[in-house]
Amino acid sequence: MKILVPVKRVADYNVKVRVKSDGSGVDIANVKMSMNPFDEIAVEEAVRLKEAGVATEVVAVSAGVAGCQETLRTAMAIGADRGILVETDAELQPLAVAKLLKALVEREQPQAVILGKQAIDDDANQTGQMLAALLGWPQATFASKVVLADGRATVTREIDGGLETLSLPLPAVITTDLRLNEPRYATLPNIMKAKKKPLDTVKPEDLGVDVAPRLKTLKVSEPAKRQAGVKVADVADLVAKLKNEAKVI
Repeated sequence: MKILVPVKRVADYNVKVRVKSDGSGVDIANVKMSMNPFDEIAVEEAVRLKEAGVATEVVAVSAGVAGCQETLRTAMAIGADRGILVETDAELQPLAVAKLLKALVEREQPQAVILGKQAIDDDANQTGQMLAALLGWPQATFASKVVLADGRATVTREIDGGLETLSLPLPAVITTDLRLNEPRYATLPNIMKAKKKPLDTVKPEDLGVDVAPRLKTLKVSEPAKRQAGVKVADVADLVAKLKNEAKVI
């Protein structure tokens, strides 16, 4: 069984991002970049399935600038067998990424695609669902437990009311949630080994995919600063403020 794991290069979650002065986007110049945390969980799950003898190969995929090679090397240090980079300087929106992944799925023929439920930069939560729709594959999102056996995937997913368990035939698309696993740290020996693992580079044109943006960002702005709270003397004072100042009742 081959598992395809898409990974995205994003600003590190510890970095405080800043909006560009012209409001055109987020400033990532000289900002530490790393693998999207949800994708890191997806890589860990795929590697665990390989270690359990369920999967035979884990292929990490990324799309973006040349710097994404570093993200793929991190995935290979965790345990992925090889990497594929779709190199482009274009702004990649979820639909374009889904189309690129569809082309790679048709070329690689994996039995499962496991990816993070969303990226922490745009929080779109769209790529996995779009990919499943384009492929015509069943999907299970927000997975907190994944079991692959006998040609089926049994996925426990988190919903508002608690947990839901789905059983779907393979091939399938699965998106990971935070509580699926705890990703391992890449050890120095594995980091060195990852440098020797194969990494192929292709262009969107090679896959026959048009990645031109379909949406236009009008403006990016920082959220308004929170105002300081106040103490109230009693319930009557609280109700008065909610009614007269906050105007929520």
